[in-house]
Amino acid sequence: MEQTFIMIKPDGVQRGLVDRAFAEKYDANLSSTPFFNGIVEYIVSGPVVAMVWEGKGVVSLGRKIIGATNPLESAAGAICGYFAIYIGKNVIQGSDVGESAKKEIALWFPKGLAEWQ
Repeated sequence: MEQTFIMIKPDGVQRGLVDRAFAEKYDANLSSTPFFNGIVEYIVSGPVVAMVWEGKGVVSLGRKIIGATNPLESAAGAICGYFAIYIGKNVIQGSDVGESAKKEIALWFPKGLAEWQ
């Protein structure tokens, strides 16, 4: 079954703090960019809720719900369009393709996912 990884940065949640080493590993593919340190700082600045959505076409659907990385380019109704201010401080991040999702899920859920219905 197709899966996608979603990361949400809500205010007021007291669980899910991420340490710097983990944040750097999570976004290691961006380590050579000038904005890498800013992204890492933002991830560790407060709590994170990590989740996995499953279902047919979930990566594409997740991307539509999340919206464009640049909030100014997000479609009406997308989370980034409503709650993000600028690219470096988006409140939500999601996998762009299934291969990214597999890597992100393994990183965030090393013991696997809990099965429930």
